[in-house]
Amino acid sequence: MSSNNLYGRIPMEIGTLKKLEKLSLNKNNYSGEIPSSIWNISSLSILSMGYNYLEGKIPEEIGKLKSLSGFAIGANKLSGELPSSLYNLSSLAIFFAAENQFHGSLPSDMFSNLISLQEIGIGGNQISGPIPTSISNASSLQLFDIGYCSFVGKVSNLGNLKDLYWLNLNYNHLEGKVPLEGVFKDATAISIVGNNKLCGGVLQLHLAPCPANVMARSNHHNLKLGIIVICVVVCLILLSIVVFLSKKKKRTSSLTASTNQLSMVSYQILHHSTQGFSTSNLIGSGSFGSVYKGFLESEHKFVAIKVINLQMSGAHKSFIAECNALKFIRHRNLVKILTCCSSIDYSGQEFKALVFEYMPNGSLEKWLHPSAEITDRLYTLDLTQRLNIVVDVASALHYLHYGCEQPVVHCDLKPENVLLDDDMVAHVTDFGLARLLSVTNGDPHNQSSTTVFKGTIGYAPPEYGMSCEVSMQGDVYSFGILVLEMVTGRRPMEEMFKDDNNLHNYVKMAYSHNLLEIMDSTLLPKQTGKEEKYTKKLTMCVFSLIRIGLACSVESPNERMNMADVTRELNLTKDVFLQD
Repeated sequence: MSSNNLYGRIPMEIGTLKKLEKLSLNKNNYSGEIPSSIWNISSLSILSMGYNYLEGKIPEEIGKLKSLSGFAIGANKLSGELPSSLYNLSSLAIFFAAENQFHGSLPSDMFSNLISLQEIGIGGNQISGPIPTSISNASSLQLFDIGYCSFVGKVSNLGNLKDLYWLNLNYNHLEGKVPLEGVFKDATAISIVGNNKLCGGVLQLHLAPCPANVMARSNHHNLKLGIIVICVVVCLILLSIVVFLSKKKKRTSSLTASTNQLSMVSYQILHHSTQGFSTSNLIGSGSFGSVYKGFLESEHKFVAIKVINLQMSGAHKSFIAECNALKFIRHRNLVKILTCCSSIDYSGQEFKALVFEYMPNGSLEKWLHPSAEITDRLYTLDLTQRLNIVVDVASALHYLHYGCEQPVVHCDLKPENVLLDDDMVAHVTDFGLARLLSVTNGDPHNQSSTTVFKGTIGYAPPEYGMSCEVSMQGDVYSFGILVLEMVTGRRPMEEMFKDDNNLHNYVKMAYSHNLLEIMDSTLLPKQTGKEEKYTKKLTMCVFSLIRIGLACSVESPNERMNMADVTRELNLTKDVFLQD
């Protein structure tokens, strides 16, 4: 019964369901205490009640649930100490209690009986004390999240956990040497910010070196000095070889490497940065997820967090497509990906998100079609701004089609997927439908065998509706429609555009004799008596934009312009229009 609008108290009568095995009440509005009758359902194996407003303590009676393998109670208002009987549940594999008000410390032998435990998340509580020494025996542990607590002591024993793939120690009071083995070998698999007394570790963590043993340093000084000299010489030789070879590689190779070095961010950090993914921070939503504004404390800046809705069909494929596309590309007119998150949320559910640079001026959609409550001209774009945006978007598509080692087809270009930064520079975003193209004899081909395509009505080219493979010509069509929309101020899916009377044909009919009447009225100059010269330049610019938009959005893919010619003509148009 997760993700509904259930409220009130969980009924005591639920304890009469003696054969109940799984109970999931996540993401509702339940309040009050957890009914004591639940602890009598001995058959219960999954108990998930995260993201509610539950209060009170977890009683010792939880120890009766001998079959319990999954227990998720994160993001509630539960308090007190975790019951000692919890640590005797030998079947418990997943335990999430993050973002509550639990306090106290964990017993040193906590992991002695939890032999099946694979994932534990207790971050965002007031739990203190050292990490239990028995964690060295937790051979099955894969995820360990204690971020934003008050743990103290050392972390050396965590390096022995061979199966651990994600570790969050953020903002505790941990100290000492960071191991070089186990999960600590991969800087992208751990998060340790906010522990100022940690030292050592792999170079990518950028921690201070640990103090060396003075006596040992004195005894072995000469030997170490010799080794250092040899290592420096070898490194210089290797560096020379690497520099020589790197000059032969294409630009995309280096960009791919830099993307792969991005540190992953934890679910807890994203949850904290968005105030629990509050609706007040929701800045957009699409077919495969929602976008939230968040503040990353470690980076001291705002970011846009795209949370993938994994319940939607095709969401996993969209996430993979976007990751595959983004790791190949870097351009000033593409929204930059900062990091990503593939983890488990507080209710034990799979969680995936992408973190991008935040664009404070929002989407082009908001500027072209401001909402009804906006009565001033704050969101009005003049022709110069629209021309700059068109050039920016064209530059992005030109790069995707011709500037990457593997051509990329965006597949869903529309005003909602064009974001504007502080300086009104346009950045193309949302590569959830993107396709990488292979190139054979200079001719790009779609790598995917999938022919079913779901784009956005009005912007997707007509051939996609006939199960044709995606292509660069499809992006060109979408771009052409975008240009026509920016000139006319009309969306391509308006009621007036039915059957053959689409936006392309509407503009084409008025192109030669009725142009000023179909233009967006906000583009027309004010009656000042000095507008004649500007009107002439404006008309020439609009004529050029419409000609390009029409040439890009013709029905036949083979007759459309390519983005190389489009960018060249747009830049020429811009130069002429901006001349004094």
